[in-house]
Amino acid sequence: MIEFEHSGEPLLPLERFWGRLIRGALAGFGLIGGSLLLGVLGYRWFGRLGWVDSILNASMILTGMGPVDRMDTAAAKLFASAYALFSGVAFLTSVGVLFAPVVHRFMHRFHLEAEGESGT
Repeated sequence: MIEFEHSGEPLLPLERFWGRLIRGALAGFGLIGGSLLLGVLGYRWFGRLGWVDSILNASMILTGMGPVDRMDTAAAKLFASAYALFSGVAFLTSVGVLFAPVVHRFMHRFHLEAEGESGT
């Protein structure tokens, strides 16, 4: 878990910020990789697609582009539906985790500057 400094604390040194940024990137990419693996295995098992078609479908759904192959069985359709809902949340979460350190640093710096100007 990535912990952030509180509003009264000084800005994190740049070398520690880079470490935080790398941890956030690893967490975000880990979430995307795990989600892609889940989709590939699901399309392979439920959709009875080949490996290349499974990764194509999982990638397209995960990035919000939409399905490529038609799902014929009820199980495949239910998996595709559940995976599409999961993918939307997983992708947005990974983007949030990836950008959280940058946004936090910007907001923390802005807060420190605003606090310095007001004299408090």
